[in-house]
Amino acid sequence: MQSLVVLVPLALALGLLGLWAFMWSLKSGQYEDLEGAGWRAILDEDPPATKPGDPA
Repeated sequence: MQSLVVLVPLALALGLLGLWAFMWSLKSGQYEDLEGAGWRAILDEDPPATKPGDPA
């Protein structure tokens, strides 16, 4: 019973921290473009390869 005095407020604090982090991510636009990152990973073109003697 003694541990509940510590664990219940700790659980509530962690829950509120998670809720705050989620709300912050919504406000900062983290979920605006859900498909864009996936398509950028698929359609990403490799930079042109340079030969050893080519200038940089």
